Amino acid sequence: MWWDMVKIDNMFDLGRMKWLWLSLVVIVLDQATKLTVDNCMSLYSSIALLPSLKLTYVHNTGAAFSFLSQAGGWQRWLFSGLAIVVCVGITVWLSRLKRHETLLAVALCLVLGGAAGNLIDRIAYGYVIDFIDVYYQDWHWPAFNFADSAITVGVILLIAESFGIGVVHREAGRPAE
Repeated sequence: MWWDMVKIDNMFDLGRMKWLWLSLVVIVLDQATKLTVDNCMSLYSSIALLPSLKLTYVHNTGAAFSFLSQAGGWQRWLFSGLAIVVCVGITVWLSRLKRHETLLAVALCLVLGGAAGNLIDRIAYGYVIDFIDVYYQDWHWPAFNFADSAITVGVILLIAESFGIGVVHREAGRPAE
């Protein structure tokens, strides 16, 4: 069965799970920034920071780029369920890493923390609080938050690791060529 693949005795080996603190940091910073925006700004209000960067408080009931944001409410539970599956999957993946797979562990923990941060919003409010607004003249990138940034950096690191960047040969103790 699938549960036989998960080795509970190895799952919480500190060597494999030692990077989970990074996920916790992402969750705390994400929730702190969202609560600050929620408490200090009105919905849809903006504060200019730089010529192409504003804080703009919005609610995102959809997924990335507001995908399915107008779907009627069922997407809240679909995306919540998906995030739970992703979080469990990443945790199992982390438990199976070798001690030397540091870049992969960091990447997975960033994605895990970001997914969990947005999951908290989705379950608690039915939407995700977004507030970072990057734009050029009249063109705006979809608003995002700290959790989205952590997920993006984590995915970039996953891609880099898949190309051998940061991979260490255990025998030689040096980066892959």
